[in-house]
Amino acid sequence: MAREKLMHCGITWLRPSISTQVQQERCPCLSPHAVARALAGSDAGACSASASVNQFRVGLHVGEWGSTSKPSWAHSCYPSSRCFSTTLGKMDFAGLQKAKAAFEPPVDLGTKVPPSDALRFMKECMVAAGVEETKAAQHAEVLLAADLKGHFSHGLNRLEMYVNDVQTHICNGNADPVIEKETVSTALVDGKNGLGTVVGNFCMDLAISKAKQTGIGWVCARGSNHYGIAGWYSTRASDQGLIGMSFTNTSPLVAPTRAKAPALGTNPLSVSAPAAPDDPFVLDMATCTVALGKLEVSRRKEEKIPEGWAQDKEGHVTTDPNKGIAGALMPLGGHENNSGYKGYGLAFMVEIFCGILSGGHYGPNVRRWMDTTREADLGQCFVTIDPSCFAPGFTDRMADLMNFCRGMESVEKDRSVLVAGDPERSHQAKVKTEGVISYHTNQITDSWRLAKVLQVTPLAGV
Repeated sequence: MAREKLMHCGITWLRPSISTQVQQERCPCLSPHAVARALAGSDAGACSASASVNQFRVGLHVGEWGSTSKPSWAHSCYPSSRCFSTTLGKMDFAGLQKAKAAFEPPVDLGTKVPPSDALRFMKECMVAAGVEETKAAQHAEVLLAADLKGHFSHGLNRLEMYVNDVQTHICNGNADPVIEKETVSTALVDGKNGLGTVVGNFCMDLAISKAKQTGIGWVCARGSNHYGIAGWYSTRASDQGLIGMSFTNTSPLVAPTRAKAPALGTNPLSVSAPAAPDDPFVLDMATCTVALGKLEVSRRKEEKIPEGWAQDKEGHVTTDPNKGIAGALMPLGGHENNSGYKGYGLAFMVEIFCGILSGGHYGPNVRRWMDTTREADLGQCFVTIDPSCFAPGFTDRMADLMNFCRGMESVEKDRSVLVAGDPERSHQAKVKTEGVISYHTNQITDSWRLAKVLQVTPLAGV
């Protein structure tokens, strides 16, 4: 199955490109029932009066059918966007793919994109999906940070997934998180099924505030969604002189050691600690060998994956990203003989902090990846510690240890010893020097088609 099928499953975009009355005058064949059939694929190509994409994105007044005759599968979108949407499972995907396929991308699309334009594009796509600008801006900022750091699996590559969730109302893109319970140092937050990035920023800022008052802040959230890179939140704390930690559970994608089927998420964790100025220690890792996005990127590039990343449905190690995605990811360490059970244990620890402690979904109870039939209800955890509450000179000792390791003799003469955060800083410096982010051509092509469907300005690549 192509990546686009997974990224778009369960969504149909129907934006107000033409009003109901004008639509009826221009194309009588596009009655509400004809639209439904077109979305299901049976009437594809029936309308020649307007662009083919409008067969799948026709603006309709919500009350057109009336309160008694409105089909059970129809529901209104965000009031501000005056759009009509429907959830028809795989048929939605088929409709969107036909809409995207109607556009043939230019052969000269540039793959090098200025960061400011990447930020603009991702924000506009979220706004087009129905998210208010302030929240769309927060979300785009987190995605851009991933690409700036070189974590392409969690930046632009993830955009359509978030658009899908908002468009199908599986995620409430405009929800505000609420504190349900708190003490001076702790809090339990209900994310209200909002964007994970918005929930994450809220919770980490709350934890930072508590740590500045009491020395430690521990905030757990439930009712959240995918929140991007975990390191975004931990560095939010280290930028203010605090130790920051961030954890999230995810859809069950990882098979416990010796198991065939997945039961735990990739369950990433991040720890960031201040050291020398602009040189924090930033650990950001999944508790499986690699995050699912790495397999998706390999599939997009049509490349094999290393052994130990994933297993097929029978539990056998595979180098085929498609079989790995259909099977299960392997815990950090891979096979049991390579200490994969340690990664399994770390994933369990994250689950304790996130799903179990917060009262959200956990382990196999979390919805399946790309499932748009129910809310994610992810659990997340944000911890901050004020090092000044302990021995003085924390940042000096951190810098000393980091620089000691960097200065050690390497087994590879042209590759020095690194500490967590160095590869990301190197990529950020590269982007700053070149002034652009270099994306894979397939990513650019897919984003161009998405822009056409959402009616936003495509990326300005060079």
